[in-house]
Amino acid sequence: MICALIIDDEAIARDALRVLLMAHGDVAVAGAAGTLTLARALLARDDYDVVFLDIQLRGGSGFDLVPFVRPAAQIIFVTAHDEHALRAFEVNALDYLLKPVRPERLAASLQRAATAAAAEPHLAAALRTDDTVMLKLDGGARFVPLAEIGAILSCENYTEVMLGTGEKLLVRRSLKAWADVLPMPPFARAHRQGLVNLGRLSRIEDDGGDAPLLHFAGLRGPVRASRREWAELRDKLPRSSGSPFRPGT
Repeated sequence: MICALIIDDEAIARDALRVLLMAHGDVAVAGAAGTLTLARALLARDDYDVVFLDIQLRGGSGFDLVPFVRPAAQIIFVTAHDEHALRAFEVNALDYLLKPVRPERLAASLQRAATAAAAEPHLAAALRTDDTVMLKLDGGARFVPLAEIGAILSCENYTEVMLGTGEKLLVRRSLKAWADVLPMPPFARAHRQGLVNLGRLSRIEDDGGDAPLLHFAGLRGPVRASRREWAELRDKLPRSSGSPFRPGT
């Protein structure tokens, strides 16, 4: 049995989706909400498996509610026409439904939710530099523009994602999964256990080690490149005289 929540600020849309879900004997609607406040209270429960989340909500966005969704639950976004949002859903392997929801498309979404593996979250497509990615955390999830990521460091089956805000997020995704889809450049391997975003590189420091320290805008500390990777990494740095990446030290 799949327990579902419906979050949509239009009562007609909530009722229409509830009727469609009633045709599936293995689905039970555990609750519905039409406001951000009610939605947060609903998402605090632990008895749901999937959330049908509308994107355009009065007073905010469905994206604002993503951090409140319990980690084990699946999100199926619902949208009327937001093509930019569809790109975000596609690259994050999240399903979405276009309004008006068609019964056969809903059935496919439910099948995907029912069979979703509990294994490592994956990205469905090669990323572009202007993409937004969903970071699945143990305490929820967040959408982050790829350009805001300064470095990604391996932490066994997890990765530590370092943001330009100074935050460090422990994400349930391996370094290999990132390396398979990140745009290279601006991303590049700094050492065997780390990837960096050269688009955020602000300074290169030679402290007498085998390879330099790489400083990135907003990050609390530098990332040291390995001697093996530095030779290749250095060739990827812009050579223009005005470039902050020029290794002139």
